[in-house]
Amino acid sequence: MKTGFLAFVLTILFITNSSEFFGQTIIDSTNLYQVETLDGNSYLGNIIVDDGKQIEFNTGKFGIIKFPKDQVKSILKIEKQKVVKGKLWFENPQSTRYFWSPNGYGLKKGEGYYQNIWVLWNQASVGITNNFSVGVGIIPLFLFGGGEVTPMFIVPKFSVPVVKDKFNVGAGILAGSIGLQSGGGFGLVYGIGTYGNKNNNLTLGLGYGYAGGEWASRPLINISGMARLSSKTYFLTENYFIGIDDFWVGMLSMGARSIIGKVGLDYGLFIPISSEIDGLYAFPWLGLTVPFGVKLKY
Repeated sequence: MKTGFLAFVLTILFITNSSEFFGQTIIDSTNLYQVETLDGNSYLGNIIVDDGKQIEFNTGKFGIIKFPKDQVKSILKIEKQKVVKGKLWFENPQSTRYFWSPNGYGLKKGEGYYQNIWVLWNQASVGITNNFSVGVGIIPLFLFGGGEVTPMFIVPKFSVPVVKDKFNVGAGILAGSIGLQSGGGFGLVYGIGTYGNKNNNLTLGLGYGYAGGEWASRPLINISGMARLSSKTYFLTENYFIGIDDFWVGMLSMGARSIIGKVGLDYGLFIPISSEIDGLYAFPWLGLTVPFGVKLKY
């Protein structure tokens, strides 16, 4: 009888001392997460416990830290391949494009970005579904005395993964108008195939342009590539070839993308090539990409 009573008391004591765990969600500690707090600090590690009010987080380097849940801005699950030598390789803020041209990858539902190129080009795109996105843009020439000549455009795009993280295909349209005058419409329809993942890939594209009420008689060929050099730097190249009358014109480029915080800064040189061009010319490129929208929660 005494033995049974002692066992009962020990059980009650165990339950009492363990009550702080009741109602808590025990997280698989093998998964890696990035916790960002409202004060701007970011931590990488494993979530041990989340009871809805408080998160117990094992950072490894700084030990176990407890965060009030209302002070946590975001919790992102990190794929292990994004951690190289203990350092987090941040997401590419514009993995769906090179300097300007798109690739076969698409925005996820709710994700978006704003892109600015040399102040003039302004575009914002958002994922409607995981396979379809829409963007709108404007080149505000009226700010520089352009009067009614203000190009505006829309850029819907479909993207389909054929082999996940290895081969994607896509198709889209750029359709716009230069103000309200007659014959001011322009556009481009294209198809693309991308081999590789979001960090390292090569894209082949084919498109036909439209302007002045007529379609181009020859296609525009695009060959672009991206290679990740470090946690915050990418090599970029974007190249075009198009036939005009009885000769071809090309535009070659190379440069880089640097990630500053969560913003992508693109910079490089574009070099036109043609049998009709004497000499070598290079034009600088400067672009800025600011991501927005939903984040992947754990």
